[in-house]
Amino acid sequence: MIKTYTISDEIGTRLDVFLAGQEDNPSRASIQKMITDGAITVNNEVKRANYKLKANDQITMVFEPPTEIEVKPENIPLDILYEDNDIIVINKARGMVVHPAAGVYSGTLVNALLYHCHDELSGINGKIRPGIVHRLDKDTSGVMVVAKNDFAHNDLALQIGSKTAIKEYVALVHGNITEEKGIINGNIGRHPIDRKKMAVVTNGGKPATTVFHVLERYKNCTFIQCRLLTGRTHQIRVHMAYIGHPLIGDSKYCNSKNKFNIEGQALHSLNLKIIHPRTKEEMTFTAPIPEDMENLLKYFRQTI
Repeated sequence: MIKTYTISDEIGTRLDVFLAGQEDNPSRASIQKMITDGAITVNNEVKRANYKLKANDQITMVFEPPTEIEVKPENIPLDILYEDNDIIVINKARGMVVHPAAGVYSGTLVNALLYHCHDELSGINGKIRPGIVHRLDKDTSGVMVVAKNDFAHNDLALQIGSKTAIKEYVALVHGNITEEKGIINGNIGRHPIDRKKMAVVTNGGKPATTVFHVLERYKNCTFIQCRLLTGRTHQIRVHMAYIGHPLIGDSKYCNSKNKFNIEGQALHSLNLKIIHPRTKEEMTFTAPIPEDMENLLKYFRQTI
């Protein structure tokens, strides 16, 4: 949905305040997120939420209106790494969507969790995302923790937000990274042209930092391990493409045709370290690298 406004009597009003006050618009918090993500522009430019409106400003807002989605339990097998009364740790398969959204109403991790856990999932994120504290992209595999109650959810969310929780990924990227390790800094927001993509942006966006080090080098690609110091949408995929080393199999951020036998990007959430919300025990969970990615590694190691 696209909405447009031309400013006449609202001169001096904050951008977010004006939009939140218009009929049938999302909440102010949602508006602020949309502004940060670049889904709202003024005179075709991304502005801050506190931008003061001027006469004849042209505001464009692109968003999907909320729809009611009924989420049903489905008997979908789960690869469970750990489970107790507070948390369940899953090795999410590549190709599985985490929660229902527009166009995807079944076959998600949430559908599977509802069947397995029944009513034992936190309700903080509502009916669409029960128990979901953090997410993985559809085509990213690996370890995820899910909260079974609000107590665990609040504690885990605080750990993730404060970076106490440590998330480590492995990835196969195009090209040969010459450095042994590196830090990528770059604000991430909506792509200025393709609104379905994210990008490193100079105006707006959210700060993002990815730390990586090289595990193995092959003829035309590199096997790396990444640690996220922030949790932005598509962060590793965007940052690696930004430095000229997009992920193998990433149809969204890589211009090269995927000539390898892998569906989706070669990215795997390998390790997750947390403090158990109730026992305060330090716990580390590891999800084995999936078969398709292991096969790629074997192939590259034979062609060095």
